[in-house]
Amino acid sequence: MKAINILETAILSDNWYTLKKITYEIKGSDGVMVKQEREAYDRGNGATILLYNQEQQTVVLTRQFRMPTYINGNASGMLIECCAGLLDADNPEDCIRRETMEETGYAVTDVRKVFEAYMSPGSVTEILHFFVAAYSAAQKVQEGGGLAEEQENIQVLELPFMQAMEMIRSGDIKDAKTIMLLQYAALHRILG
Repeated sequence: MKAINILETAILSDNWYTLKKITYEIKGSDGVMVKQEREAYDRGNGATILLYNQEQQTVVLTRQFRMPTYINGNASGMLIECCAGLLDADNPEDCIRRETMEETGYAVTDVRKVFEAYMSPGSVTEILHFFVAAYSAAQKVQEGGGLAEEQENIQVLELPFMQAMEMIRSGDIKDAKTIMLLQYAALHRILG
């Protein structure tokens, strides 16, 4: 007998992404199968990147409105984040190069994957691929700001690395993927 048997999957919502209710049996530590129900939100997998400039000791981040943060106490709804996007049909590296150009206007060349992580495994299926890449002023080939057809209104921020690290401590940066990449940069002495 398998340790997990999916008994039923019901679609609760298929509006923006897919919310499923899954009924399953799982084997407990005593060997007995127990019936459970959970909801899982499937929005696809994604990629995120920290752009850094070693010479200037700066990073490129974005600021945009995030409704879930607004309804959970973020008075402005604005969130400072690393550039990120959903893979759609792309592989992670192609996705993050495309998203970097769309959101920040930088055409980065040396993109390096550093790890992957589930961001909210209790309720969301997404796995996120984390990248870092050096940037220079010469690589700024477009304005950035996101795609109009996706109703993106993204502000591009170039900040001193130490200021970004302080913004974690002050609570001005609360986005998990951004905190993870900034901490990665500090731990691996990419900057600072």
